Amino acid sequence: MSVVTETNRARTGISEQEAWDIAASVCDPELPVLTIADLGILRAVEISPAEDGSEPVVRVTITPTYSGCPAMDTIRTDVHAAFERAGLPQVEVVTVLAPAWTTDWMSAEGRAKLEAFGIAPPSGNSPAGGHSGPVRLALQVKCPQCQSLNTRELSRFGSTSCKALYVCGDCKEPFDYFKVL
Repeated sequence: MSVVTETNRARTGISEQEAWDIAASVCDPELPVLTIADLGILRAVEISPAEDGSEPVVRVTITPTYSGCPAMDTIRTDVHAAFERAGLPQVEVVTVLAPAWTTDWMSAEGRAKLEAFGIAPPSGNSPAGGHSGPVRLALQVKCPQCQSLNTRELSRFGSTSCKALYVCGDCKEPFDYFKVL
């Protein structure tokens, strides 16, 4: 996110931080407890004054969790709607695929929200995030209900492609685990 001078603010009527906050308020349609900022798919927000003196143009850059993510159309629509509600109808939403999104981009607050919602947050770091080493060990997934590590994977695919279905051996509750990507 770049810095906006007061001169630019006077021309556009909004700072990039304020524009960021508007975009960051948009919730993920598949995980409504998380915002797109919590997920780390909100990459940048820039404001450019319109050449004809009309409304400023806000450019929002997002990166999908994976290239075929079906939620991206809804997120794009929701970003447009959030800016329209704020009185800024000139919004361009740009999707970038590189660098590829990684669960390392999720905020600590987002991970805590997932767990409170009953979804185990990603455990460990993604090889895509540059944290791979010579030996990769699978980490046990902690149950978001009872905090037990006595869990096992039932299915590699859960309610969405980003999640796997697990069950806890102690409380017997099934739960989604947001996979490390």
